[in-house]
Amino acid sequence: QAQLEESGGGLVQPGGSLRLSCEYSKLNPDYYAIGWFRQAPGKEREGVSCIIDSGLNTKYADSVKGRFTISRDSAKKTVYLQMNSLKSEDTAVYYCGTCNIWKLKSEFGFWGEGTQVAVSS
Repeated sequence: QAQLEESGGGLVQPGGSLRLSCEYSKLNPDYYAIGWFRQAPGKEREGVSCIIDSGLNTKYADSVKGRFTISRDSAKKTVYLQMNSLKSEDTAVYYCGTCNIWKLKSEFGFWGEGTQVAVSS
């Protein structure tokens, strides 16, 4: 059973930055795309970004393009999400999970527990 664990969330002011980390195990990244999703209060979970093929292929939601960067360190079995120029609307619980890179949706149903990101002054 694949395992994923997020870290790095917290409270940040608008315009600030955070880096989320997703450590994975029992999962072959050559076959699974891994990505980030988020869920704000009262809203559905949405895809944020996804990565596969050692970082050669990535996809971003339009709302985060140019501000967020996804990357992967295969030696550390970790996927990162660098979030810059954060806005209040980025406030959500961020989840790491396996994803369909073309649709930017969850696939195979492997999830972490989530990490809270709050953007507020």
